[in-house]
Amino acid sequence: MKIVINLILLLITVALGYMLVNSIREPIAFQEAKDKREQAVINRLMDIRKAQEMFRDIKGGFAPNFDTLQYVLENDSFAIIKIEGDEDATGADAQAIRRDTTYKSALDSIRAMGLRLDSLRHVPYSNKMFDIAADTLTYQQTLVSVVEVGTKRSYFMGKYADDKYARYDNSYNPNTTIKFGDMNSPKLAGNWESK
Repeated sequence: MKIVINLILLLITVALGYMLVNSIREPIAFQEAKDKREQAVINRLMDIRKAQEMFRDIKGGFAPNFDTLQYVLENDSFAIIKIEGDEDATGADAQAIRRDTTYKSALDSIRAMGLRLDSLRHVPYSNKMFDIAADTLTYQQTLVSVVEVGTKRSYFMGKYADDKYARYDNSYNPNTTIKFGDMNSPKLAGNWESK
């Protein structure tokens, strides 16, 4: 009988030890996965922002979808204007200003930056695509271009896309969006940058 009680106590001890180790391991695994996955998404959003800025330099506004963004950056060029003379000059000196325009392929710049246009639309750790919107609006009596690109955290957090993991990180909410830009004002900052 004594052996049976000792075996039961040993099994209870092993079970409690397992539960203790698991309770320590789960928050660490969650934080590591969260940091790794969010950083991959942030890196991709920063690449999309660079591509959108290049698109704006070419077209004067932002791309409303990834197909347009990719097409323009693969097939269009940047205008590089070289100005010789003083633009602020008046009179006879103003006539001495010379402008020389050359064009540089946007694709060359994309390749130099290491951007892969065909994969920009895909959310890392997911089979989803980023939401993208672009338009113009009147902001402080000026017509400006605006863009917003983002995705819900639940799309890329995998098994951690559950509210129960908020107990390990008070700021974690899988239903919030990680994004850059704003459709209501002309800013390109990412919401991860305001932390």
